[in-house]
Amino acid sequence: MIAKLGIALLGAAAAWAGLRWFEKANLYIPDRQLTILPATFGLAYENVDFTAEDGVRLHAWFVPASTAPTKGSPTARTLVMFHGNGGNISHRVDKLRIFRGLGLSVFMFDYRGYGHSNGSPSEQGTYLDGAAAVRWLKENKGLEEGALVYYGESLGCAVAMETALHHPPAAFIFDSGFTSVLEMAKAIYPWLPAKYFLRARYDNLAKAPKLKTPLLVAHSPEDQIIPFAMGHALFDAAPEPKEFFQLRGGHNDGFLETPDYAQAFAAFLKKHAP
Repeated sequence: MIAKLGIALLGAAAAWAGLRWFEKANLYIPDRQLTILPATFGLAYENVDFTAEDGVRLHAWFVPASTAPTKGSPTARTLVMFHGNGGNISHRVDKLRIFRGLGLSVFMFDYRGYGHSNGSPSEQGTYLDGAAAVRWLKENKGLEEGALVYYGESLGCAVAMETALHHPPAAFIFDSGFTSVLEMAKAIYPWLPAKYFLRARYDNLAKAPKLKTPLLVAHSPEDQIIPFAMGHALFDAAPEPKEFFQLRGGHNDGFLETPDYAQAFAAFLKKHAP
């Protein structure tokens, strides 16, 4: 009897460990190798190492606008890029060039476990990483939240959302984000009892009504990963001022397939964060 109970407990533990691995493997797909640098395209940049509140060392690039800001001096807006769940900052250099072309400085950082950042990703860990990025900009560039624009893509929308609730920026761009991890799990794996084992929530829909910053939601009806309806649901839940921008193309190439991608963001920022 005791032996059977032990085997059952071991089986349950193995199943639980398997579910934990399955969740993390689907949620975070980091790449440790930086494949391209801003300098590849002739952009000056600063290599940044900073530390999250729990002591994890993180890595980032600060790419200044044409004139680099100095501490305490007036400056153009700085866009903080919260990237998606795959790869690292080096896979977003094309977007960096777009935002830099709008006259913005850009701060792009890797979450723990991504690129040259230490640690292993988790929901609470990525929230600490977002807060640390804002803190570094305040302490080292003299930039208060009102001088910042948050840009989130996919999973990064959730990290940016949490950061925006505690450190409201001048404007927030929510690009191809989901309502919550639970709703995503239901959409992708409808046969899984996800609500009983998911630890990560990233519940953007519950947080959206609490936003106190102008919001631009961008999403494509052709998005093959995150349903277009999720973009609309989040837009509906958020308070004014807000705008919706319909992208073209798939989840990862909408910025390339949408001809007026940069212009739409420029118009939004001119209106809400001049």
